[in-house]
Amino acid sequence: MAVAAQARGGMAGDIQERIKRLIIDRRLPSGAPLPTETELMELLGVSRNSVREALKALQAMGIVEIRHGFGTYVGPMSMAPMIEGLIFRTVAGHYRGEDSLLQLLELREAVETGLIARLAGRIPAADLQTLDAITRQMEAEAAEGAVRAETDRAFHAALYGSLDNTLLSEVLEAFWDAFHRVRTDLVDVPTDPHVTLAQHRRILQAVRSGDALRAEEAIRDHFCNIRNRLRSPHHE
Repeated sequence: MAVAAQARGGMAGDIQERIKRLIIDRRLPSGAPLPTETELMELLGVSRNSVREALKALQAMGIVEIRHGFGTYVGPMSMAPMIEGLIFRTVAGHYRGEDSLLQLLELREAVETGLIARLAGRIPAADLQTLDAITRQMEAEAAEGAVRAETDRAFHAALYGSLDNTLLSEVLEAFWDAFHRVRTDLVDVPTDPHVTLAQHRRILQAVRSGDALRAEEAIRDHFCNIRNRLRSPHHE
């Protein structure tokens, strides 16, 4: 029985790969219609159930989108499955006593620290104006007692937007989203909004001035502050 199950699993995986290859070979963009189930059966030489199982698996990955009553389309290919996987892995690790939230933070830090030097002195004026506006929003929120997570997120998104790399932006968003959703659920991290504001101002000043070393130091200090708060006795 185990051998038979393995064979079925291998066949299902093969059908998924052939459908993915079809999308690539036909250069189908997100939202484009796929062949009907009947057409896929004929193209792939497999049963309707096999096609349906493969499409359901691909839908779970965000590669296809099944719209009941309308057909199957190329999916948005978003980072949603990756985000959910990161969240589950981090939560499960936390409850096993692992420092999984810190590990996720270190992943974010490694990516952002590696990118910040490329931005120093190279951010377009329009993006600097956006960052100035976000920083003023942070200042207003800090005066009221707390910088909103959405404002923090907007700052980091705007900071790296000028790299004009969609995949990079989506990965950074995925790391940010996973970290903050898990942190909100698992730990109550006390924050000083004025420290948060000062750190983001320092990052902005460094990239504006073109000082790559100071920009990298500012990003490291920002993440070090978060790491220290996660490690504080309040959470042990």
